[in-house]
Amino acid sequence: MNLLKALATVGSMTLMSRILGFVRDTIVARAFGASLYTDAFFVALKLPNLLRRLFAEGAFSQAFVPILAEYKNRRGTEDTRRLVDQVASALTLALLAVTVLGILAAPAVVWISAPGFAEDPEKFRLTVHLLRITFPYIAFISLVALAAGILNTWSRFSVPAFTPVLFNVCLIVAALFLAPWFHPPILALAVGVVAGGMSQLALQIPFLRRIGMLPRLTLRFTDPGVRRILKLMGPATLGVSVAQISLLINTIFASFLATGSVSWLYYADRLMEFPTGMLGVALGTILLPSLAKHYADANPQEYSRLLDWGLRLTLLLALPAAVALAVLAVPLISSLFLYGKFDAQDLWMTREALLAYSVGLLGLIFVKVLAPGFYARQNIKTPVKVALVTLAATQLMNLAFIAPLKHAGLALSIGLAACLNAAILYRLLRRHDIFHPEPGWRGFLLRVLAAVALMALVLHYAAGPDSFWLTARALKKAAALLGLVALGITVYFGALYLFGIHPRQFYRGAAK
Repeated sequence: MNLLKALATVGSMTLMSRILGFVRDTIVARAFGASLYTDAFFVALKLPNLLRRLFAEGAFSQAFVPILAEYKNRRGTEDTRRLVDQVASALTLALLAVTVLGILAAPAVVWISAPGFAEDPEKFRLTVHLLRITFPYIAFISLVALAAGILNTWSRFSVPAFTPVLFNVCLIVAALFLAPWFHPPILALAVGVVAGGMSQLALQIPFLRRIGMLPRLTLRFTDPGVRRILKLMGPATLGVSVAQISLLINTIFASFLATGSVSWLYYADRLMEFPTGMLGVALGTILLPSLAKHYADANPQEYSRLLDWGLRLTLLLALPAAVALAVLAVPLISSLFLYGKFDAQDLWMTREALLAYSVGLLGLIFVKVLAPGFYARQNIKTPVKVALVTLAATQLMNLAFIAPLKHAGLALSIGLAACLNAAILYRLLRRHDIFHPEPGWRGFLLRVLAAVALMALVLHYAAGPDSFWLTARALKKAAALLGLVALGITVYFGALYLFGIHPRQFYRGAAK
C-alpha cells in the first residue's frame, strides 16, 4: 500500500470526524454556552479521555503494535492469534476493574482533577454525576483501540479512522433529541458518550472476524508477548501521554480561574485537534506498523528514510495549518461557536487560547512522528525521560504565565512544551544513530516558509475586519470561511508547485 494514499485515507476519515465534531461542539455551544454545565461536562469527559489516551491509544497501542507486528512477521498466524486472544482478555478484565473503581471513587477523582469545583457544591455534584455516567466509556474505547491496533497492523486503516464519526453522531443525537428528556439537560451528553463508545466497538467486530483476528476470551496469560507488552506499558503510560497529563494539570489550574476558563480552553483545543488529528494521529497510525516492520527486518536505512518522509510531510502540512489557525482565529471561532449562549466575550477568550495553542502545533505533530521512531524499536525508556523533562518544564511555564496571561498562559505552556519535547526527541534520534536526514532539507525548508508567508499575507487581507465576523449571519459566515479556506489552500499549494515541490515526491510504499 502506498503510504501517501494511506495517509490520505486516514486523513479524510479524520476530516469527516472532525467536521462532525465541530457540528457537535457548535450545537453544544449554542445550547449550553460556556457555563457551569459545560465546565462540569468537559471535566467529566476529559478524565475518561485521559485514561483512554494513557492506557489505550497511548501506552497500550505503542507497546502492543510493535510486538504484534513482530509476531505477524516472524511467528506465524497461530502464535499471533494466541497473543491477540490473551492480550484482549487481560485488557478486558483490567478495564472492568478500572471502570468499577472509577465509578465508586468519582468524588475523589473530581476533587483531585478539578479542586476549584469544590467551592461550588452544585458544580461539584454535577461533575461527579456526569463522571459516573461517562466512566464506562473508557472500557469500550480502550477495546476500540485494541481492535484498531490489530486492523492497522494488517494495513486496514480506513475502518479505525472512521469509527470516531460514530461518537460524534451519538453526541449530536443526544444534544438535539435526548436533552429535553433529562434534568439537567447536560446529562444527555453523558449518555451520548457511552453510546458512542459502544457503537465504535460494534463497528470493528466484523472486520476483525474477516481477517481472522476476532479475540476469544481466555484466562490463560502464558504467552511471553503478554509480559513484554505489560513491561513496555508501564513507562509508556507517561512517555506517550505527557500532553494529556499536562492538559489535566491545566484543568486543575483553570478550575481556579474565572468561570468559563475550562470551556474556553476546550473550544480552542478542539480547533487544535483538527490538524493534530488529521495529520499527527494519521501519520502516527500509518508510520508505527511500517517502522516496526523495518525494525523487525533489520533495515535501518529504510527506517531512517521513513522517518525523514514523515518529518518532511509534517513540516509541509502542519506549519501552514498552525499559521492559518492564528490568522483565521476570529473567523473560525465565530463561524463555529458564536451562537446562542456563546457570546462575544467567549469568542475573544477562546481566541486568546487558540493563538497560544497554535505556537506549539508543529511541535505537537512532530512528536507524533518522532516518538514512534523509539516505540517501533521497543525503546520506551528514552521517550519517558524526555516526557518527564517536558512535564516539569510545562508546570514551570504554567506558574510563569498564568498570572499575566490567565487561561491563555496555560495553553501557551502546552504548546511550548510540545516544541521542547520534539526538539529533544529529534536530537536523541540523531545521537543514537537512528535517523539520518536525507539531502535537500535546507532548500525544502526555505520553499515551505516562503509559501506559508505568502498564504498568511493573503489570508490576513482577505479575512476583512472582525466586525463582519461578529455580526454576519451564520450562512454568510460559513460561506466566507469556506472561501478563505479554499483560498489559503490554493495559494499555499500553488506556491509550492511553483517552487518545485510536487505530491509525487512523497509517494512511498508501506513496508512489506
